[in-house]
Amino acid sequence: MGDSTQQLDRAFAALADPTRRGIVARLSVSDATVGELAEPYDVSFQAISKHVKVLEEAGLVTRSKDAQRRPVHLNREAFDPMTEWIERYRREAEERYRRLDALLARTAQDDGDRRPAEEQES
Repeated sequence: MGDSTQQLDRAFAALADPTRRGIVARLSVSDATVGELAEPYDVSFQAISKHVKVLEEAGLVTRSKDAQRRPVHLNREAFDPMTEWIERYRREAEERYRRLDALLARTAQDDGDRRPAEEQES
């Protein structure tokens, strides 16, 4: 399995958890410390810290040191491969639906052409 496939696996697995998705949503607005990220949740600081670590290992967030603060940053570029992967399969599914629609339209037209003349006139 390639490195990019493993990275996608880690990213999607990290986002499977609703708390981590909430953290990502919060970080999309602005950077925040782990303490700030923990505020809306009824869980411990350590639990949020573990969630941040999973996101960090998946490459979705980074941490830095800013004086006494350790803000967590959203790594927006890490979402590009995920978006590309989703978009590729969305386009493929869309193309299959277009082909199905065309087939159904042809089938309906063929059925209309085969109806007896007296049915077609009514």
